[in-house]
Amino acid sequence: MTTGQSYDLVVVGAGIIGLATAYAARQRGLRVAVVERHAQCIGASVRNFGFVTVTGQRRGEHWQRARRTRDVWQHVAAQAGIAVIHQGLHMLAQRPEAAHLLEAYLKTEMGEGCRLLSAADAARELPWLQAGQAVLHSPHELRVESRDAIPRLARWLELDFGVDFFWSTPVLGIDLPQVHTSQGVLSAGHCVVCPGHDLNTLYPDATAQAGIRLCTLQMLRVMPGQAVKLPGAVMSDLSMARYEGYADLPEAAPLKALLQAQQAEHLRWGVHLIAVQSADGSMVVGDSHVYGDAEAPFGRSDVDDLILGELHRVLRLPGAQVTERWTGSYASAQEPVFKTLVAPGVAVGIVTGGTGASTSFAFAEELLDLALGI
Repeated sequence: MTTGQSYDLVVVGAGIIGLATAYAARQRGLRVAVVERHAQCIGASVRNFGFVTVTGQRRGEHWQRARRTRDVWQHVAAQAGIAVIHQGLHMLAQRPEAAHLLEAYLKTEMGEGCRLLSAADAARELPWLQAGQAVLHSPHELRVESRDAIPRLARWLELDFGVDFFWSTPVLGIDLPQVHTSQGVLSAGHCVVCPGHDLNTLYPDATAQAGIRLCTLQMLRVMPGQAVKLPGAVMSDLSMARYEGYADLPEAAPLKALLQAQQAEHLRWGVHLIAVQSADGSMVVGDSHVYGDAEAPFGRSDVDDLILGELHRVLRLPGAQVTERWTGSYASAQEPVFKTLVAPGVAVGIVTGGTGASTSFAFAEELLDLALGI
């Protein structure tokens, strides 16, 4: 780094929100640098499902963010050479109460483009799916392999869009036009800070006032014992009780009560099912949710067993084996996003609902507007 290098915008953090902000800024012709404290992105942006989901996001503004982000992902993936591995979602209703909830969901604006398959139709069309009451099919979702997509997106921004990246470079302080880093000082007209779940380095008072805490989750990679081809992501009743687009509807109350009676341990650990497939046939499966003031560093085998048990209740996967296990952490709060202007020209933004991949590009446009005073 050469001290004094000048930019219209410095982005702090190279997770998906930071990269999306850099993309939005270059679309407006701004000179952009991204400064990242690690040698590469290692946080929630690469430890997730790569599942860009619209269906089930909180009704209103956040659902609209997901719709916009899905469209941008579709464009960016094609331009950056990022493979879209599959598209769509199948939500298995395992109980009559869940099927009733899906019927109610379809009557809202969020159900646009979705359809409900009967148990008989699902058995014919989806032989790998366990029997249930009904299946919601959404065409809106897409899936990328996060651990490959995020570094490829960064390289594309650097090579094709001229974004400067400074890796292994913590930002120590911001006093525009100066951005002080461990490698020297950058000059910037504006700055967007995308700290992810690092709540203590820059502007900790702002994040503390927002009531943000950390959520740690457990995830698995599972290889089926025989070839199975998922046409899209798969979710289940537990997901309907968690995703606010379903869970906030009045018709969700009977399902929630039944789940509390029948799967209390799953709810205790925040377990619900998402299963997506990778190009090699393996599946990324999860997840659980444990909240606190710090990351929970140790995974639990009994929580993994809860996740795997739900997987087998939903999918026919004889002989499946776990090939990888990992934990991830993200910032969590009551609202799905947090954004604030901490100083003239300096915006801080965090997706606080675990939906960074799904809402990143739309949220980045909001952060850029905030920093630019638009």
